Amino acid sequence: MTQTLREATPADIPDLLRLVHDLAAYEREPDAVEATEEMYAAALFPGDGSTPTTHALVAEVDGRVVGTAIWYLTFSTWTGVNGIWLEDLFVEPEHRGSGLGRGLLQRLAQLCVERGYRRLEWRVLTWNAPSIAFYLSLGSVPQDEWVEHRLDGDALTWLGTATDGAEGVSA
Repeated sequence: MTQTLREATPADIPDLLRLVHDLAAYEREPDAVEATEEMYAAALFPGDGSTPTTHALVAEVDGRVVGTAIWYLTFSTWTGVNGIWLEDLFVEPEHRGSGLGRGLLQRLAQLCVERGYRRLEWRVLTWNAPSIAFYLSLGSVPQDEWVEHRLDGDALTWLGTATDGAEGVSA
């Protein structure tokens, strides 16, 4: 059995989307994925020569993609330096414990060190005890003092189209 970690290529997009669907099912949201292959291509491999907004690593076993780490850059106003936000880390259940998840995280940590980034951050669902234990075993520190907030759907549309409160402010 040969294990490989590498940067994703355009040919990996169907596998990336398959793994994200598997992750959504694991996270009890099987119908939540709206992304398409075209959306992934635009974010990961823009054809207009612009810089990608999103990046992905893949883990392969015997040439088959069985895991991924999808990430993008963040910026800390306090440190003045970029970091990496790990949006999704997923390894197929039959390949967990094989070192692929650790390898994907280690590669992201290496990118941080090589590029002078100060943080590698991600979220994990509070009920996901196996993943929490895995992350703690690597030395991660939970950021329990922060409460995540999100605007989406109707609330995002409402605020984004509101005409009150921002008079005289130009973007």
